[in-house]
Amino acid sequence: MNGTITVVGLGPGSDSMMTPQVLDAIRTADAVVGYTGYMKSIAHLIPDSVQTVATGMTGEMQRAEEAFALAAEGRHVVVVSSGDAGIYGMAPLIVELHASGRWPEVAVEVLPGISAFQAAAARLGAPVSHDFCAISLSDLMTPWEVIEKRIEAAASADFVTAVYNPRSRDRYWQIHRFRELFLRHRSPSTPVGIVRNVTRKDESVVLTTLGEFDPDSLDMFTMMLVGNSTTFFSGERMVTPRGYFSREERGLRPVGQSIMSSSFRAIAELMKPDSRPTDERWAVMHTIHTTADFEMQELFHATPGAIQRWHEALTAGGATIITDVTMVQSGLRKAALERYGVTVRCYLHDERVTELAKSAGITRSQAGMRLAAKEHPDALFVVGNAPTALLELASLLHRGGFAPMGVIGAPVGFVNVVESKHRLKAAAGATPIAVIEGRKGGSAIAATIVNAAFSLDEAEAMNPGRDV
Repeated sequence: MNGTITVVGLGPGSDSMMTPQVLDAIRTADAVVGYTGYMKSIAHLIPDSVQTVATGMTGEMQRAEEAFALAAEGRHVVVVSSGDAGIYGMAPLIVELHASGRWPEVAVEVLPGISAFQAAAARLGAPVSHDFCAISLSDLMTPWEVIEKRIEAAASADFVTAVYNPRSRDRYWQIHRFRELFLRHRSPSTPVGIVRNVTRKDESVVLTTLGEFDPDSLDMFTMMLVGNSTTFFSGERMVTPRGYFSREERGLRPVGQSIMSSSFRAIAELMKPDSRPTDERWAVMHTIHTTADFEMQELFHATPGAIQRWHEALTAGGATIITDVTMVQSGLRKAALERYGVTVRCYLHDERVTELAKSAGITRSQAGMRLAAKEHPDALFVVGNAPTALLELASLLHRGGFAPMGVIGAPVGFVNVVESKHRLKAAAGATPIAVIEGRKGGSAIAATIVNAAFSLDEAEAMNPGRDV
């Protein structure tokens, strides 16, 4: 006798998310087979004349065998799964059994359904609008070692990632490990959307980040979507750009800005994963952009929150920046200085500096910083050339009574360079600082750290070229 098995996806929960094809299959079936919970949820859709077969958790093989036995009698059997039957559902099991050839007289078809990740994505906005993957954290049938490899691959390849089965009563640690692995490759600020009981009456939606989401808040009714490096929040929505806007922007933006933005996106992809906060990572990207030297990721050191504090102080208007040499001034973005009314001063060629240097037996750079500290004690001091200037600032901080907006120490060379940076770090106290460790540095690097602070509000959009 020629029977059929139709494997159908019920969608994420609500009847309204079920396709007309699936509804018709259930209503015209001779028998419906499924997990007990799903069968209860569709009991009102199954005619009284239709035979039903339900089993509990882990009863998949029993349900499949029963479905084939009924179909072998010439009956039309519908096997139900939640979501889409082909995504962690019954479709692969039924198709595999059919491929064994045990029931040659039975025909098998699969009808698509709406998966939970699709419904969750729609609730969140448009997080899955570029390349994506789905990973189940259930290791009941897949070795955890295999799952870890897939997590690492998804994270390093910058896929938007839908996480199925994130946590259950006994599988509580896998989601913690997932976050740990993802943070090796992604920024803690990566957007994350969490939807529980999607399309059901008690649905809940949480927007958070990779670094801040609570793994213990998830369960088997939760769908988590992790964005890629371009995903952002827009109000209550989570958006992964498809690329149209960027393409239009490229056509409208000056060429210099477009090239700079493209460079920063390339740098972001090539940087090693780390747990730096956004402001610090933004400054590191600027130093790499200026030098094409990825060692900056190891050499850059800053007081936590320094770049954020400088951004707030500089964009508040009226601030003063003191540089050790005019070369640093040349690297600062003029448009930003003008917009925020920031004054930049270099004392190196001040007539008083020559006299002070001669009388005190110190360098002009050192004398310049001594004078500047007296006249502009609240300024941001930026040293990109002379280690003696940084030694002077370290001494002033060490003696106390000197609390500037901050100090950027990036002198370059071979005499007193390393020592000056060590002294600054030891003497800084509560004063925020940024340092390029070792002998490397230079005026361009010192200036670019300031530019990073100016443009921090553009870090999320990866658009550092506004004032270029």
